[in-house]
Amino acid sequence: MYDCVIVGAGPAGATAAYHLAKRGRSVLLLEKQPLPRYKPCGGGVSPQIAQWFDFSFEPVISQKVTRVRYTYKLKDAVEADIPTNTEAIWMVRRDEFDHYIVQQAQQQGVTLQDSTKATGIEFCSDHWQINTSAGSVQGKYLIAADGARGPVAKWLGFQEREFTVGGALEAEPRLPVPDGHVVHFELGMLKNGYVWNFPKADGYSIGSGIFGRSTRKSRDLIQPLEDYAAQFNVNLKAAEQHGHPLCIWKTDQVLHTQHALLAGEAACVVDPFTAEGIRPSILSGLKAAEAIDRALQGTAEALADYTQVVAEEIGREMRWAQRLAALFYKAPGLSYKICIKNPRGTAQMVRVFSGELRYSDVAQRALQRLSGGLIA
Repeated sequence: MYDCVIVGAGPAGATAAYHLAKRGRSVLLLEKQPLPRYKPCGGGVSPQIAQWFDFSFEPVISQKVTRVRYTYKLKDAVEADIPTNTEAIWMVRRDEFDHYIVQQAQQQGVTLQDSTKATGIEFCSDHWQINTSAGSVQGKYLIAADGARGPVAKWLGFQEREFTVGGALEAEPRLPVPDGHVVHFELGMLKNGYVWNFPKADGYSIGSGIFGRSTRKSRDLIQPLEDYAAQFNVNLKAAEQHGHPLCIWKTDQVLHTQHALLAGEAACVVDPFTAEGIRPSILSGLKAAEAIDRALQGTAEALADYTQVVAEEIGREMRWAQRLAALFYKAPGLSYKICIKNPRGTAQMVRVFSGELRYSDVAQRALQRLSGGLIA
């Protein structure tokens, strides 16, 4: 009988496991894939996450970005340095990054069962029984951190989670990178989304994503991705491409039920403006660990408090990101002119991504500029 069984060893699940074990709790971490495992993701990570751990991430930082380059329909390039008083954005490969957090959790006493698929759950009086491909396990509490497509949330009764459907298509060709300190964004080739090129030490992560109401079929992401890759002399037809859905935050919602919580993409915490998922997933994992620990101490409202904490610490910022995204992607050409070509625009967004500013600190001003431009 474990204090907590966590399904999913991504950033949310691994973080929850680490922090529960640090508090002396017995934790079983289940992952259906063998670790380390490939995960489609641009791999941009906010250095803000360092404050939530007591170990260094330097071993798995592939590159540190100090400059941002934008284009609109492959033209009108804008480049800006990340402010010298702001830490560079981290670029990671998710197989290395996720596994690294899991390894830190194991050092704290977490039991890992990878290559183990959850096949069903049952609540038994005062604990959960989780049926897996390797047999049944029991836990007093359960955290569903198995991602956007994971089944555990539905098994727990969350049939109608509120989220905006998004989609992304990515490839990670391994090749020499001329300048790995520059991250690239193309903002005119997709409606309600963008195309990106995130450098790593040994290659790129090139992807295209749609993050809003006009999400189309995945094949609509292919040609913009290939056209953008060609700008870097990359032939994506020769590279393996990976598509995946996104559960983008839409509204605050209940994330707890009897002896169980949702965390990470299972909790639909992907940023509506940038589609950033790693930082909010890690934060949700941290808060889930704190809630489970309090519940194990006998605090009756600990799990309900988790729902409220996520709404206050993640949802409040997501609401501002949602408002900004609605205007920005409505008229991307105008948005590019008003926001991206504004000398302060990149500096402020980098500081938001780095955790130095909140969306609420900058969004009102940006919304006023965008609204004024649309009215004009």
